[in-house]
Amino acid sequence: MVGTRKVTITLSVATVDRVRQLVEAGQTPSISGFVQHAVAVALDDVAGWGSALSEALAGTGGELSAQERAWADSVLDHGQQTGAA
Repeated sequence: MVGTRKVTITLSVATVDRVRQLVEAGQTPSISGFVQHAVAVALDDVAGWGSALSEALAGTGGELSAQERAWADSVLDHGQQTGAA
């Protein structure tokens, strides 16, 4: 059996109310069970994106070189906006 640890999280009242409604409707076993499932899904999602990114990088030649990154930064204005829409 996997060990567990109790933690405290803060959620909006509206979010807790929505989860409670799911519990009352029998769609999830408990608030704790819902949060455990949501965290597991989020962790799988992060792992999946990491894997997809690695595969995409491998298929396109790998990480950007310093020269490629400098070019991209110059073209993209490195996140700076000039006020133009």
